[in-house]
Order: sequence, then structure tokens, then C-alpha cells
Amino acid sequence: MKTATIAHAAYSTFVEQVKAQKVQRATVRPHRIDYSLKPAVGFKRFYTTPPAGKAEDIKAMLRQHQVDVVIPADNTGAVAGAMGLLLSTGALVGTLAWLFKNSPDNEAMGLNKTKARPYGPGQSQRGRKANGKTGVTFADVAGVDEAKQELKEVVDFLKDGAKYRQIGAKLPKGVLLVGPPGTGKTLLAKAIAGEANVPFFSVSASEFVEVYVGVGASRVRDLFAKAKKQAPCIVFIDELDAIGKSRGGGGPNNGNDEREQTLNQLLTEMDGFDDNSGVILIGATNRPEILDPALKRAGRFDRQIIVDRPDRSGRLAILRVHARQVTIAADVDLTEIATQTAGFVGADLANLINEAALLAARNNRSAVTMADIYEAMERVMAGLQLRSRILSPIERQTVAYHEVGHAIVASLMPGATQVSKISIVPRGKGALGYTMQTPAEDRYLMLEDELRGQLATLLGGRAAEEVVFGKVSSGASDDIQKATDLAERAVTQYGMAADLGPIAFVDTQSEFLHRSSSRRPMSGEVAVEIDRQVKQLIHQAHDIAKAILVLNQALLQAMAQTLLAEDVLEGKQLQEMLLKAQAPVNTQIWVAKGNKV
Repeated sequence: MKTATIAHAAYSTFVEQVKAQKVQRATVRPHRIDYSLKPAVGFKRFYTTPPAGKAEDIKAMLRQHQVDVVIPADNTGAVAGAMGLLLSTGALVGTLAWLFKNSPDNEAMGLNKTKARPYGPGQSQRGRKANGKTGVTFADVAGVDEAKQELKEVVDFLKDGAKYRQIGAKLPKGVLLVGPPGTGKTLLAKAIAGEANVPFFSVSASEFVEVYVGVGASRVRDLFAKAKKQAPCIVFIDELDAIGKSRGGGGPNNGNDEREQTLNQLLTEMDGFDDNSGVILIGATNRPEILDPALKRAGRFDRQIIVDRPDRSGRLAILRVHARQVTIAADVDLTEIATQTAGFVGADLANLINEAALLAARNNRSAVTMADIYEAMERVMAGLQLRSRILSPIERQTVAYHEVGHAIVASLMPGATQVSKISIVPRGKGALGYTMQTPAEDRYLMLEDELRGQLATLLGGRAAEEVVFGKVSSGASDDIQKATDLAERAVTQYGMAADLGPIAFVDTQSEFLHRSSSRRPMSGEVAVEIDRQVKQLIHQAHDIAKAILVLNQALLQAMAQTLLAEDVLEGKQLQEMLLKAQAPVNTQIWVAKGNKV
């Protein structure tokens, strides 16, 4: 069969042929037109190249002269999209192959491998000491002597377990460090790594869990597999509550499946330890109350060690440790600082020394002075000094009388702590002034009369405004909030309401963090009575504070005027003024028995 040839024609010839009614069919593409002539003129086939941008005009001309027009589908975009998809897929596959080839363990890109950081002899890695240790020993840990002693025993067992095994003692499988934030739980773990001449694996519990199901459990298995190979060794898991929360009660939304799988694997691995295998797990948490009971039982975490807030001697020891890192002037009295920092944890004290050092350097001093430490203490407790915040005269007067009211009432209350400073220099976010009290000793409980005294002290500022100005300001909002919380705890938690008795009406939800609580289910009558008792405590405290300030109105005026002139009252001048304060006859009766003033 003879194949028909396609000849090229000029575009002008194509137009003439169309207008002469010689063209039967035309296939129009953006850059080419194929057409055939009618049988009467030879049925020949031609192609031509149209001018750019004339496709629509050409189609209109063809239709006008009754030419069959064929417009083929444009596959250019589809082809380009397909090519782009193939190239993207190829690039992705190539990248994955490269990552797979270069992954540390050459297995699933290391996703199922533990992220634990190993420490130990020869573990020289970026950011660590040359010998692979943490650089922290028990000599660097202070203020937690009981906890340190317990952990020294663990280290001793790992170094020389023969004397323990000889008598039949078994190494605890797990040690759980519990306590408030900043008390030194992680520091203790680093000290163990520094003291024990054994491999030490450190990991945060949050690093076990990923978005991929099963990764957490796989990482737990990998961690313990590596630990068993290098026994004797220590495994430290920080913030254990991230994976150790109590499992759900069976509902579909009661828990996170991935987290629970990770926890289940951890429980299994802890059960899988052989006795005296030389591998010990140390966990740290500040939320032990939410941990799963199966995790805390004997045989898993055999020993729980409380790392609590340090007492005065503990704070002194901590201050001495951190003071070694800076140049201290001769006038610095660390014992005095330890006395005035009741409630501070190790992290707070470290921050205090560092802030004082920054202040000394800022003022071009070669050593940290006591003045630097006092300023740092106020900055930590009350916030940054804001001398640029200019108060109006009426605001300064209100703040001055408010703070002096706190100080006078506080000086007369039973079990009161010494008022060491009054200031009307704004600090922090919202403190326009403050009254600083220094406890003479650490206290671990509060008597009923002392609680009532604290309530009166909190409301002393508002009472002073009423006595002097006959009206109150918004400045007492924080005092009112604290007083209300304290009065409610007295009634619902401490059982100090005689009409209700020693009954707990709330569930406390946190042991070491900020204590949050919620009321238990109760009748409406009991709820009304609780509110009445709280209101009565607050009103009585307000009445006694006001009575004290009415009796000491001349002292209130004198102290406020001095404070307005000097901005700050402290030291011997302040103490001499407060010694002139007098208590009403019925003050002791009220705080002791709670009678109406």
C-alpha cells in the first residue's frame, strides 16, 4: 500500500485554500495545523505553521467556511505533571536511601533506637568532659544529705557488690527520685555518673514517644538491651511522668495508646532484670501521685528517695557550693543569706548567686558584695526594680500607707516573722510596693492563731487605706486573693472551722507542684456553711487589722511620711519604729479563739 505524503504549505496558501472552499478537514494545534483538501481538488494532505496567538481566529475562520475542525486534547500539562511526579518520587527515594545508608544503626533510620546519652570511661563526645563523665560529683551536691547517702550506697554496690552479695543483699532494681522542681534530682543523677566508674545512660522520658506507633516501646527495648550488654551500669530517666502516668480505665479516650505501649514495655523490661545483674534504673519526677501503681510497686522501683526543699543548714551548704564559682567580698555573710531565703530550692539559690555576680560585674566591682546579694534577692522575690515607672502623688501616698499597714499589723501578730524592709519602689509586673518579712527559723506547720495572724497581716494594707483615706483602692487585689485562698484552706483542708469539724472537703491534686485542689461532692447546706465560715474568717481578720491601725494611727502617719521621703525603710530605723506599735487588748483573744472583735 502506498503511504500518502504530507506536504508543507505556507500559511498564506492555507488561508487562500480555506477561503476558496478547498479545505475539507483541519486539525488545529498551537504550533501546527494539519489539513486535507476536498476529493474534488485531489484530497491531498498538508501542514502549515500558524502565527502565534491566532488559534481562536483560525478556528473562527475555519468554521465560517464550513471546514471540519479537529482540536486534539493537549497532553503537555499531564506529561509535565507526570514527569514532575516521577522526578519528585525519585528524589525522595534517593534521599531515603541515603539516610538509610548513613543512619547510625542502619536500621529504619534509627527511629527505633534509643536517644539515651551514654557517659562513662572513654565516652568522649561533643559537649561532654574529655573522660566522658558529667563533671559532677557528690561534692558538688549539697543540701540533700539523706538522698545523697542513699545514692552513695547504690554507687558502692556497683563498684564493690561482693560484700552485699556475700550477706545476701540484692541491688534495688529501681530508685525513684521525687521532689519539687529545682531541688537537685537531675544533679544527683549526674553526680552518680561522675562517681560510679560504670557506664551511665541518661535520657528524658519524652524522648521515648514519637508520632509513630510502636517507636517508644522499641526505644525502651533498645535502651535496656544496650544497658544489659554493658552491665554493671546505670540508666537514668528524667521526668518519668511523661510516660509513667496511670493507664486509662478502659474507655476509648482514657489514654494515649502509644504512651501506654511505651509504659507497658518499660514495666516488662524492669521485670526482666535478673537479680544482681548490675543494672539499676533511676527515675526522677515531681509528680509521683500520677505514676502508675504498677511502676511504683516493690520489685520495680524498690526505693523512693525524697529530694525536698533544703532547710537552713542545707541552704547554707548549697550557697557555699555556688559561692566557689564567683569572687565573694569579705562582707558577704552566707549564714545570713541562708536564713533569709526560707523556701528557696537549690536552683533558686544558684540563680541568686548568679544574679548577684551579674550585678557586681555591671557595676564594675571586682567581687560580689552583700549589697549585690540583697538586690539580687529582691529581684528574685519581687521582680526587677522599675524606677522609670512614675507614680502620681496620690498613688505614692496610697502605696506608702498600704505597705506600712502590712508592716504594723505583721509586727503584732503571734508567730510573726520580722519585717526587714518596706519599699514603695515599683518592682516586677504589678508590685507598686512591697513589705519583706524575714523568718527567724524554718517552719513546717502553722498553728491556728498564726494562720489568723497571717490573714490579718494580708488585710492590713487594705485596712490602712480605709483608716487614712476612708476608701479603698484596687491595690489590695493580690492580698485579698491570698487571704481568701488561705481562709478556704483553713476551713476545707486544715479542719479549723469549729462548726464543721476536722473534715477534708477538697481533694489535693499535687504533692510537690503548686497545690491545686477541687471540692469533693457535698450537699448544698455544707457548701453554704463552708462559704459562711470562710467569710467569717476574712471579716474577723479585717476587723482586727483595722482595730490595730486605728490604735496606732499616729505611728502609721509617721512611718508613711518617712517612707514617702526615703522610698525605703529598713534596718535599725524600721525596727525602732515598729517597736512603738501597740496591740488592742482583744487581739490575743481573737487570734486564740476566733471571737468577733
